[in-house]
Amino acid sequence: MTDFRDPFDAIKDHPFDDALSQRYLVYALSTITARSLPDLRDGLKPVHRRLLWAMRLLKMEPGGASPEVLMANPARNTTGYKKCARVVGDVIGKYHPHGDASVYDAMVRLAQDFSLRTPLVDGQGNFGNIDGDNAAAMRYTEARLTQAAADLMAGLDEGTVEFRPTYNGEDEEPEVFPGLFPNLLANGASGIAVGMATSIPPHNVAELIDAATLLIDNPEADHNALMEIVKGPDFPTGGVLVDSPSIISEAYATGRGAFRTRARWHKEEGGRGTWVAVVTQIPFQVQKSKLIEQIAALINDRKLPILADVRDESDTEIRIVIEPRARTVDPDVLMDSLFRLTDLENRFSLNLNVLDASRTPRVMGLREVMVEWLRHQIDVLVKRAQHRLDKIAARLELLDGYIIAYLNLDRVIEIIRTEDEPKAVMMEEFQLNDRQAEAILNMRLRSLRKLEEMELRREHSGLLKEREELTKLVESPARQRTRLKKDLADLRKRYSPDSEIGRRRSLVEEAAPAREIPLEAMIEREPITVILSERGWIRAMSGHRDLASADTLKFKEGDGPLIAFHAHTTDKLLLATETGRIYTLGADKLPGGRGFGDPVRMMVDMDNEGGIVALLPARTGGELLLAASDGRGFVAAMGDVIAETRKGKQVVNVRAGAKLTVVRPIAQDADSVAVVGENRKLLVYSLTEMPRMARGQGVQMQRYRDGGLSDAIAFRFADGLSWTMGGETGRTRTEADMTPWRVARGAAGRMPPTGFPRDNRF
Repeated sequence: MTDFRDPFDAIKDHPFDDALSQRYLVYALSTITARSLPDLRDGLKPVHRRLLWAMRLLKMEPGGASPEVLMANPARNTTGYKKCARVVGDVIGKYHPHGDASVYDAMVRLAQDFSLRTPLVDGQGNFGNIDGDNAAAMRYTEARLTQAAADLMAGLDEGTVEFRPTYNGEDEEPEVFPGLFPNLLANGASGIAVGMATSIPPHNVAELIDAATLLIDNPEADHNALMEIVKGPDFPTGGVLVDSPSIISEAYATGRGAFRTRARWHKEEGGRGTWVAVVTQIPFQVQKSKLIEQIAALINDRKLPILADVRDESDTEIRIVIEPRARTVDPDVLMDSLFRLTDLENRFSLNLNVLDASRTPRVMGLREVMVEWLRHQIDVLVKRAQHRLDKIAARLELLDGYIIAYLNLDRVIEIIRTEDEPKAVMMEEFQLNDRQAEAILNMRLRSLRKLEEMELRREHSGLLKEREELTKLVESPARQRTRLKKDLADLRKRYSPDSEIGRRRSLVEEAAPAREIPLEAMIEREPITVILSERGWIRAMSGHRDLASADTLKFKEGDGPLIAFHAHTTDKLLLATETGRIYTLGADKLPGGRGFGDPVRMMVDMDNEGGIVALLPARTGGELLLAASDGRGFVAAMGDVIAETRKGKQVVNVRAGAKLTVVRPIAQDADSVAVVGENRKLLVYSLTEMPRMARGQGVQMQRYRDGGLSDAIAFRFADGLSWTMGGETGRTRTEADMTPWRVARGAAGRMPPTGFPRDNRF
């Protein structure tokens, strides 16, 4: 009878927040332990471990031999290359059920010598490049393991690590690799899990082995002793580590920090005093093509006037040629500017967050990582010795049986020929166990020769001696440390600093942070004459011209001069409008003086409201007297009104119906302010009564019954007030005693001295 059950009977009530938190916790732990963080013992994430394991089973070791065979016979050299698609297929089919693209990307990274300090995969074909180009499809590329991978997996067949079932239970995979290659720090790692991340730079293998040897000799060695050996990261792309030793040491002590790395460059002399800067190494994980695009953008946007050109002349070696604008440019100034503005200098973070032997994520310092790794290697060493002891015991058991058979050879032959159950008879007569008796029965006739007995006794003696040595090793921690030290010394020979793969690539040279190079250092200081016309056309003529000369006063029909002054190409020019907004122009970017110039409104984002009040060069440490037509004003520092964008800065908040009227530089020795209104009343008061502001309306400078402010100026009271007389003479008159007009700020004032200009302008 069919059992019809309501599926809703299986539904259980459960708080949603509890169910969600439990499932999210499972997901987070899975991401942390099985995907993103490397294991301290072999420095690998599961996908990388499974890739190398699959390649080993496919006989893709270097030279086509197993690591043990290769170590015994390095001269053996079969190809071992197989299609990457075959490896990826095995990995996702047997061990790692994820997308083939992500698995292949992980495999490609293991083969890139610009991504890994010591590659674990030897690629054949297009595996990408430092420009950021992708690798060819996996059906085209081939690969095999490198010697470093063989060193990392050495001992897998010797009972050194535990194996676990694969995800479908059909096969087994190692939980960790036992090899002596210090992969975690040698190649580094990076990854983002849930709530935590890891970022470990690569290091020099010889330095790591030397540090490990120091800890074996002196387990109490402190962090500073290790830092005498491990100088810092050793990036595959080289570069220069420019942080101070104290900063580097602090990062390794805590397991958290960051390292400043710069490109390595040198100056190449050309003919006639010319030179170029040549970059030969770039910071780690910086794509060369994007770096050149950054430098080219500086040229196109004119953000670095002393830079003329950049060329990529790289082949197998990096060669980026940087050409200055002129031979007089200081090379250090140019490169400091590029370090600050591009990825020729970047920061690589250190976050030594790894899974320890108990699969717990922890942030460790360098010493703690080294101690834990050595503890793992001692454990591997003991397990390998114990595994060998078990093999020796099994072999000695058989050899004992063989020797008994040789000592009683005639009787053994007789038993085999005459007895129906020879195995039981031999076991009873010679006190053999089942395994020994079975081995004797399976002996070949040719092994019954006398020479074979001698070889058995020689082997028996050798195994007894080996067992004695291994037993001492297992029982003695001192012998274990000595043996590990010897194995590390043998490994160091392969990665010696004198070899190509072992030499340090990143220099460690302390340098100050890249300087903020002032504009004056980037632009050649040349005198110019700036001319602004009534219709707003601006130009710059070379040299300090006579402001009244004929060539200076050439304008379009119906146009004429408005403002003209002397400046230099390194100056910033302040352009003020009646709306109270001040714009900034670079004097070096003004159009030349051959024509009529360009409309200034095209150079900044000026609206059509309000005319131009003033154009003047900004002076370092200088101040401006700003006043609106309603008589309100204040003093502003020139540095505060300089704008970084085309939109300028709204400095004076003019009230409705008013407009900015006065923008005058204040002389350094000025101590007083003179204000004249449209009602022709003059007022003088102390400059200290004016507030210093970066933006606002200011204070009432003069009181008016009718009209508003006409002009204002700052001056030195002891020198009196001067103004230009009218007419063709151009004489200047000075009123030495301004005491009658000196009152408090905000007063109405009194009529000016005789001869004051009728236009009420100073």
